[in-house]
Amino acid sequence: MTAQVLSTNRLILRKMREKDVDYLLEIFSDKEAMRYYPACKSREDTKKWVEWTLHHYKVYGFGMWIVEEKRSGCFLGQCGLVLQKMDGCVEVEIGYLFARRYWGSGYATEAALACKKYGFEEIGLSKLISLIDPENKASIKVAKRIGMSYEKTIRKWDKKLDLFSCIPKVEEM
Repeated sequence: MTAQVLSTNRLILRKMREKDVDYLLEIFSDKEAMRYYPACKSREDTKKWVEWTLHHYKVYGFGMWIVEEKRSGCFLGQCGLVLQKMDGCVEVEIGYLFARRYWGSGYATEAALACKKYGFEEIGLSKLISLIDPENKASIKVAKRIGMSYEKTIRKWDKKLDLFSCIPKVEEM
């Protein structure tokens, strides 16, 4: 089974591997990149994240994927689909988190758009969400660029988050 899940003009999205811990630590140990998350992650936390993600693939068939630049193979970040429990139901979230040195390059939008298409066309989902800290203006821009709109504010992880969502358009079905 191939590790590649998705491909865009500039990107490869592939399944995470245990040896990706060092790549992910570039993001997870960066206080600025993790500003809107509860805390930075240690090496052990990052290993647990990779294990959780690998389990997610086995159980649900999708998860967060490693994003690499197609031309160079360089690690850029992670983007994918994750289950989120809230308000008594489960939704599928498009999540994205990139190394700070690649911010502003359009990679998050490109990867998130590919995940949106995959969720609607390959999995057949009827809705996708993104949970975003209201202060995270860059993530809000990505959500809006891929066609999501603000739905409501919720409370999760002991903080207020804006829930953005989208449904497939007729031509996406």
